[in-house]
Formats: sequence, structure tokens, C-alpha cells
Amino acid sequence: MDNAELARMVEAEHPYRGKALFELCDRVPHDDDAATKVAMLSRLTSLRQARLFDRVSLAWSAIIALLAAETPHARASAYEAFATLDPAEQRDLLDYLEVPAIEEAHPRIG
Repeated sequence: MDNAELARMVEAEHPYRGKALFELCDRVPHDDDAATKVAMLSRLTSLRQARLFDRVSLAWSAIIALLAAETPHARASAYEAFATLDPAEQRDLLDYLEVPAIEEAHPRIG
């Protein structure tokens, strides 16, 4: 599936939306279009409410994947996505990442 098809699955809350999002996240280090779509999807209320575990939502996992890609476009997209979170959620994500500012977060996925 291409990036647009995966994004549509996530937006439509398809039963495999998590898998579709994670596939897009896997593409982020080598695909700016995937990074743009992941950042856009992280703004969906449904992803902000869907918990993977504890406090970690699908939206957080998207932002973390953008940060972990370590490309200029992905990191800029992560900062923009982070800025759309409400202040309490921003504090919680920074706490989870154990950093005082989003720019200092360099998570590893793998």
C-alpha cells in the first residue's frame, strides 16, 4: 500500500489503523511524505485517545517515531505535532521521554 492508502486507513479508524500507522512510521526515516502524513495523523482525536499502554497514545507513538527518524523534515514535523498537543499532554510526553524540551528528545526505536 502507498502512503495515502495507509493514511486513509488510519483516518477511517480501520481495525488495522495501528498497523497502518506503524507502517507509515517505519517509512519516515527515508520518506518525507510519510513523515508529513504521520505528523498530520498525530493530530487526530482518535489517535490521541487510543492508548497503546499506560499514558502512551498512538499520537505519542507517531511523534516519537518522527523524533527517532532524526531527519530534518521528520524532526520539524515532530515539533509541529507536539505543539498541537494541549499543555498537560505536552508535559506528560516530555516526562515520558525524560527531557525538559522536545528538542532534546532523541528516542531510539528498534
